[in-house]
Amino acid sequence: AATAPRIPPTRLALHHFDTSYSLHLGALWPSVRAGLLCEQKYGALLNNFAAADLVPQELELLNATDFVSEASGKAQQWERGAAVGEAARGCQKGSGEGRTVMQAEMMMQAEMSPPLCSSISSKIKCYTFPRGDITRFRPARPDSLGLLDYYLMDAASLLPVLALNVQPGDFVLDLCAAPGGKTLALLQTGFCGHLAANDISISRTKRLYQILHNYVPKEVRDTVSVTSYDGRDWDQVKGGTFHKVLVDVPCTTDRHSAMEEDNNIFHKRRTKERQMLPMLQLQLLMAGILAAQPGGEVVYSTCSLSPLQNECVVE
Repeated sequence: AATAPRIPPTRLALHHFDTSYSLHLGALWPSVRAGLLCEQKYGALLNNFAAADLVPQELELLNATDFVSEASGKAQQWERGAAVGEAARGCQKGSGEGRTVMQAEMMMQAEMSPPLCSSISSKIKCYTFPRGDITRFRPARPDSLGLLDYYLMDAASLLPVLALNVQPGDFVLDLCAAPGGKTLALLQTGFCGHLAANDISISRTKRLYQILHNYVPKEVRDTVSVTSYDGRDWDQVKGGTFHKVLVDVPCTTDRHSAMEEDNNIFHKRRTKERQMLPMLQLQLLMAGILAAQPGGEVVYSTCSLSPLQNECVVE
């Protein structure tokens, strides 16, 4: 009997996305779909540990900008605008001198309020090219001590790190750390009292070690512990220990699934693994919560648009 033609996993992935995401995103899906199928654009995360003072100027001459500081500025503008709107509404309720005092107080509060994530944005810098600019960053270069000047990564991968808002002296857990971009970004804050970087995959953990060696001086590497535990069992290792926990879970990795045949979770032999992802993600999130101290903070993130892997897991 003739065997059925093999359908590439990328095609299976795209069919799945067309079916589910078109319902979820509606009119936005065609543009999101086009974005998934475009060549990936990277950001350049500056390495604060390298002697690379001229790199920002070099990148700015290429028309790249630090999206973190830009976002911080826009957030500040938004906060001021919201305060102005609130002041205007307050003025409508008051009268005479009372309205003027209320408006002045609210405007002063807006001016004095720190921008969102200000504690991190002053430390983390990630340069990106404008929309439509397909310029590629040059490969990273070593400084006199051999530390590379920047790390190329998807700029959106910084968002969970910014959301975690690490404070000075925080004990931080990166539960699913490999290949290491977010771990490196956490170290760029300069605030981690101790950083535990864990990943169940020993081969991926080797990649993490390599990144730490290439970008981080030994005295800082000594504040990082790298382990290969099953993240679902972390609470049995060091439960209730950390001020901040990042749970960046395995997922369908939508762009990779739509573009790459190798290691694609939509391959038919990985169907059960894919179907079990939300359960795995929930178990990892629960372990992350149990790893945090009372009053600690946990950030959950994926590289997927799937509500089943995002909202449904959290809720």
